[in-house]
Amino acid sequence: MTTKVTINRLATGVPGLDEVLGGGLPEFSFNLIAGPPGCGKTTLAHQMMFALATPERPALFFTVLGEPPLKMLRYQQQFDFFDNDAINHSVRYVNLADDTLAGDLDEVLRRIVAEVEAYSPALVFVDSFRSVVLASQTQNNPNNNLPQFIQQLGMLMTTWQATTFLIGEYFTEADTNPIFTVADGLIWLRQSVQRNSMVRKMEIMKMRGQPNLPGLHTFRINSSGVTVFAPVGVNMPTQQLSPPISELARLKMGVPRLDEMLGGGLPRGYSLLVAGPSGSGKSILAAAFLLQGANEGETGVIAVFEQRPNYSQNAALAQLIENGTVGLVDSLAPDLSTDEIVQLILDEVRRKKATRVVIDSLSGFELALPPTFREDFRESLSRMVTALTHVGVTVLMTCELEDRYTDLRFSPYGTAFLTDAIIVQRYIEVRSRLLRIMAVVKVRASHHCNELRLYRITNEGMQIGDMMDDQEGLLGGSPSRQRVETRPGGNQA
Repeated sequence: MTTKVTINRLATGVPGLDEVLGGGLPEFSFNLIAGPPGCGKTTLAHQMMFALATPERPALFFTVLGEPPLKMLRYQQQFDFFDNDAINHSVRYVNLADDTLAGDLDEVLRRIVAEVEAYSPALVFVDSFRSVVLASQTQNNPNNNLPQFIQQLGMLMTTWQATTFLIGEYFTEADTNPIFTVADGLIWLRQSVQRNSMVRKMEIMKMRGQPNLPGLHTFRINSSGVTVFAPVGVNMPTQQLSPPISELARLKMGVPRLDEMLGGGLPRGYSLLVAGPSGSGKSILAAAFLLQGANEGETGVIAVFEQRPNYSQNAALAQLIENGTVGLVDSLAPDLSTDEIVQLILDEVRRKKATRVVIDSLSGFELALPPTFREDFRESLSRMVTALTHVGVTVLMTCELEDRYTDLRFSPYGTAFLTDAIIVQRYIEVRSRLLRIMAVVKVRASHHCNELRLYRITNEGMQIGDMMDDQEGLLGGSPSRQRVETRPGGNQA
């Protein structure tokens, strides 16, 4: 019986990349990092090199016709992953520019072989391999055989048990270069400018022997280096069946009488959508939800995409954010993807050990995304809700709705079915005044109130009244049963 060979997978040291690769980088693999200039190929290679290289597993970095080593080092030193102590110990640079300019691929290969035999590296990087390709095409040397050169290089590196990376500037995946066939792994980087945003994406076009994640994955380059944002929720273990609703703990919402409307409170671990027009009090309800949690010793996280809470709007919530009881996610970067935003929220949830999360609002969230990410916003919301509820937090999301008075809608995205509970806020006109009403549309697997109830917003917060009487209220009668007041110059109910 033949024993299956086990391939050791190396941790790349790039956040999110191991997940996209399908568990890490196969040891002794022959890989190509490709893409147009400026997309981050060299930075990605250096970040992996410094993460993987050790005195017992040294790395060789060959520079060809690109940047000279000193210039390259000057810029790579700006990143947090760069380790000066590793230079000439676990990491060594070799300049092949003169050999490449001579145009003899046999000489280039001989030089690489000599350095590898002398240094015995476990990791080999060649940057930019595209320069070798161009040199072979421009020289009239009959001995130049690029396919043979690539094949020999790949075989030699495998024989030496070295994990190899060739970095090259390629502008199209349709390139017929034989290296695409020989390579075990093909990591393709892209970048594009959309309005005022620079959007970078990565695709694992090929990775032999393991199930990598298909599709385009956004990544960011900052002072820490490259961070890849895998689709949220794709590798989460299968959830166990939810317990019966009677066994779920109910969370108090912080608004008097709202728990009663929800059937005893919001079940822990549920997702709640609060939809309504501008000024209907969605953010006030969301703040009350976090304040109630703080009163019960829970921590929370709020992701804001409109206006950051301050003392003039909600002093109590601002105080919770200031003292660290509620974590705040309010990145204003113009090129955030949905997966990156959700990762920021999840990181804050883990840091705070939060049990309640507020996203205020989905409408602002969509506008914060570059146009390319708005196309699949519905699918992104589905993954976001799944990821957040999977970690056990209870999620409240607000959503802006245009109040058309006669058109009852729950969400402009067609995503109401994704949430476990829905509260809708509306305006109605009674005797030349706008009144606010709310209703609980659904609470999954639970009884809930089906009444339309008037409510008003005061300096003390949101106050919910009794059921709206159609005969008295909508037909112009006095809404005396509602216990709702209208004050001159103040907020009407």
